[in-house]
Amino acid sequence: MNALEAQLDYCLGTATPELGRTIEVAPGVRWLRMKLPFALNHINLWLLRDRVAAEGGEPAREGWSIVDCGIDNAATRAAWEEVFTTGLDGLPVLRVLCTHMHPDHIGSANWLCERWNARLWISATDFGIARMASSASAGFGGPLSAAFMAVHGMAADPVAVDGVASRTNYYRNLVPAVPSSYRRLLDGGTFATGTGAARTEWKCHVGYGHSPEHMAFHSESTRVLISGDMVLPRISTNVSVVDVEPEADPLTLYLDSIERMRSIDAGVLVLPSHGLPFKGLHTRIDQLQAHHAERFAETLEACAEAPQSAFELVPVLFKRPLDLHQMTFAMGESLAHLHALWIRGKLERITGADGVIRFATI
Repeated sequence: MNALEAQLDYCLGTATPELGRTIEVAPGVRWLRMKLPFALNHINLWLLRDRVAAEGGEPAREGWSIVDCGIDNAATRAAWEEVFTTGLDGLPVLRVLCTHMHPDHIGSANWLCERWNARLWISATDFGIARMASSASAGFGGPLSAAFMAVHGMAADPVAVDGVASRTNYYRNLVPAVPSSYRRLLDGGTFATGTGAARTEWKCHVGYGHSPEHMAFHSESTRVLISGDMVLPRISTNVSVVDVEPEADPLTLYLDSIERMRSIDAGVLVLPSHGLPFKGLHTRIDQLQAHHAERFAETLEACAEAPQSAFELVPVLFKRPLDLHQMTFAMGESLAHLHALWIRGKLERITGADGVIRFATI
């Protein structure tokens, strides 16, 4: 545990669910984990005890809502089947909620919805982009992404550019299909799980910057926040500029989003998508704001010494070896810091004779 983590309260300890098993973390809330084939090797998923009221002549049904899904592959499906056997008390899945459209969150949603005849609940923006990306041969990689990263300095590493260009089915391999219909989640909107004395109301909190329209879910009555990727305890959330929105400023959007989350009770139990559940939401927001302030200072210092491309800035912000997967995220984050300062008028953008875009202090 590092010094910043020591400021958080890991009130449930450090035990994590075994693959295919669950741990109850709050009344009617169970925690499970799925493996990921990346350096970030797991995702936390959640089960909410639920009940659908009688309607249209159909009887009421007891069951569970799933929050986030894992990527779609044979190992994830097998782990889910074990959860269905051991973790649902013999009850069905009634609906599938996704905090956002990244593959580790929505990858298995189509299979789960078909498996249980359940509806997908997600924001409209993330639903639309997930549908588009899962049906395209490019996106989150491929020639357009490679060309974008090349113009931001990766041209200095042709092997890396070729690696990005070759990832032509990256998203679709992890998210082969997205349900054809959905129920829309809106900022400030609510949904309820359970009924009667066991009824729990959840409020949606929109977050921008990490994904187009991320939704976190807060229960005031049980003091639980399912934070998705907006607030993570050990690592900072990836915030990237990508080729489809080349002049974006996602980092300002992200920082504004987590600042708005201060409206949530500081003592909630935070259930993040990666890492351990914790208490200390406002402390973690402070830490994340301070982290990016330090990165902004490092960026300005580097750009004052010499104009910097996003690729040239990567080793300034990331002081460890990176594989290709990590490098793509690092490039996006490097550019996000540069763009925030550029749009705030702290940096100017210059295209050099080599065609590479660099940023310099004004």
